[in-house]
Amino acid sequence: VQLVESGGGLVEAGGSLRLSCAASGSTISVYGMAWFRQAPGKEREIVAGINWRGGNTYYADSVKGRFTISRDNAKNTVFLEMNSLKPEDTAVYSCARGTSGSTILPVTAYAYWGQGTLVTVSS
Repeated sequence: VQLVESGGGLVEAGGSLRLSCAASGSTISVYGMAWFRQAPGKEREIVAGINWRGGNTYYADSVKGRFTISRDNAKNTVFLEMNSLKPEDTAVYSCARGTSGSTILPVTAYAYWGQGTLVTVSS
């Protein structure tokens, strides 16, 4: 399966962006999906996860209340709506497909990764 992210860019603090992760080559509809991010000089961290049906979600404390993960299984796509962006949200954002339908998994259980899209939030 190939995952391709889009929607990143430069935005001012307080602004919004919507990231998309389009999958091809195989369905993602029975798998949990997640968004990760990695800022310069920092370790990769999970931002949000969603189970296969979309009925259960997980958010890192740093983004809770500002970010929303969703999915459209018919379109084989996962989204990350990001509002009230802060400079500390600046990072490369990547989507990943889990090896089961669970909402969140150990990072080693994400088998497929996209190349990422850069989000830059200016102050």
